[in-house]
Amino acid sequence: MSYLVLARKYRPRNFTEMVGQGHVVQALTNALTTQRLHHAYLFTGTRGVGKTTVSRILAKSLNCQGADGQGGITPTPCGVCQACTDIDAGRFIDYTELDAASNRGVDEVQALLEQAVYKPVQGRFKVFMIDEVHMLTGHAFNAMLKTLEEPPEYLKFVLATTDPQKVPVTVLSRCLQFNLRPMAPETILEHLTAVLAAEQVSAEVQALRLIARAARGSMRDALSLTDQAIAFGSGQLQEATVRQMLGSVDRSYVFQLIEALARGDGKAVVETSETLRLNGLNAASTLEEMSSVLQRMAVVQAVPGMTTDESDPDASETARLAGLLPADETQLLYSLCLHGRGELGLAPDEYAALTMVLLRLLAFKPGAMQGNQAEKKTLKTSTEPVSTSPTPPLPARRVEPAVPLIPVLAAVPPGQRLAVVEQLASHAELPQKSIPPIVNRTSGATKIVAIPVRDQAGAGESDASSRLAPAEGAALQAGIAPSEDGDFWHAMVRRLIVEEAVTALVRELALQSQLVARDVGDWLLRVERESLNQPTARERLQNALLEAGHPVRLTVEVGRVTDSPARRNAHAAAEKQRAAEAVIQADPFVQAMMRDFGAKIVPGSIKPL
Repeated sequence: MSYLVLARKYRPRNFTEMVGQGHVVQALTNALTTQRLHHAYLFTGTRGVGKTTVSRILAKSLNCQGADGQGGITPTPCGVCQACTDIDAGRFIDYTELDAASNRGVDEVQALLEQAVYKPVQGRFKVFMIDEVHMLTGHAFNAMLKTLEEPPEYLKFVLATTDPQKVPVTVLSRCLQFNLRPMAPETILEHLTAVLAAEQVSAEVQALRLIARAARGSMRDALSLTDQAIAFGSGQLQEATVRQMLGSVDRSYVFQLIEALARGDGKAVVETSETLRLNGLNAASTLEEMSSVLQRMAVVQAVPGMTTDESDPDASETARLAGLLPADETQLLYSLCLHGRGELGLAPDEYAALTMVLLRLLAFKPGAMQGNQAEKKTLKTSTEPVSTSPTPPLPARRVEPAVPLIPVLAAVPPGQRLAVVEQLASHAELPQKSIPPIVNRTSGATKIVAIPVRDQAGAGESDASSRLAPAEGAALQAGIAPSEDGDFWHAMVRRLIVEEAVTALVRELALQSQLVARDVGDWLLRVERESLNQPTARERLQNALLEAGHPVRLTVEVGRVTDSPARRNAHAAAEKQRAAEAVIQADPFVQAMMRDFGAKIVPGSIKPL
């Protein structure tokens, strides 16, 4: 006797055996009970969710004769009459299944419709079931439109497709459409447990969980994988053997990676990735498992009181990791894992791509890696507000060059002067103001490439910044309305940024906000963008202020902002840029070159130091 696979052996024979499609079963059951029958049904859904099965059960319900031969249309076919047994066996003459994937032309459809003029031979209704109907050609669809709209009273159409978007709207409008949903892993797990109990096969719950997740909503795929796992495990389903068969990554590695990312430990991330490589575990499966764990962590973080599945042994570990990783970083890592799966095929080595995806979070995480220190310093410098308080100037450092530069450059060929000046400019003992601009005569018009200059008096950057601080009138012209609260908030935000107490979205909230009012225990901030007014960012900024010695409750409103740290920083940067350009424009040598040779300063080449 030949073996019958589980997917066929346990195919539902009636509506009560259907799992995971209660909405479809309820609608069809009520329609059959009241005999409000449509002439055309369209079942859509992914593979293995029961489209063909529902079609066969519907055909049996329409043609069932009952065990005594006196039955009628019923939502519970008997399964023993000749019509029921013949439909199950695939030999009922009044039930025709057409595979549109291999019979997609107009000739095949016309041959099917020619049978519509004949009344049923054995049953009560003729049932035409067209599977993968979206594969039919345009002419084939047009050929069946008229019959599909007004079929004989004894004819029922049942169409099934995995891609309803490709079905013409003229066909959709003539059908009663039911969408069969992908099944949840819990539903598949419950059904597999019942099937294996009937088969008397021992199975571990974790092994069935792996199969349920790997099935991706398809019950047929789940039963096929179960068949394969039984053969692979010699009649037993154990977690280790099923994981080996599926190539799934042990979640202990996933937990190690997430914990290392939460700690900012790049070394542990790389070592775990190398362990996955040595064990031959799938990189895409790793990102998939991480996405699943991160999704559950996000749920725990968003709804702390929500009860978890106590039968899941990973629930406690997931809850622990949810407390280690901030909610915004959880969302970021989840997004990186989803997009990273698409990048694995583009990289020459999928494990190198996996490592890059994981390290990408550390690249955006402040203070996580030593390599980020230079970038952080650059960001701090660019966003640090200009101090308006007097600061003692740094001692001027004047070192005269040993050789005059103009004669030296005159002896250098024009094509090599830029390299010589760059070499001289990089020398630590050479003041940059003594370097003249470089003249480029290779083109028709003479151009001057300006070199960034320091203050002529040789003072430090903080002293130059103090002299370039905007006056109150200039600030008003720039759209800034300075106030005492603005000065206080400007200094406070600068302190928080220098101490790295605020980062990412919280840092943007602090920079873009205006301190409207402050009381003993309440501060009111105003922002222009609603996206900055996030409860998490507001709470973290409030905690940073608490650590800075200000135990206050923050309230954020949305409105017009006239004085924010970001506006002040932008205004100060613009003033420094204008001052630097003024220094270049006032340089006698530059003026002589522009007057005598028609030279022009390259736009954007002047940068303040």
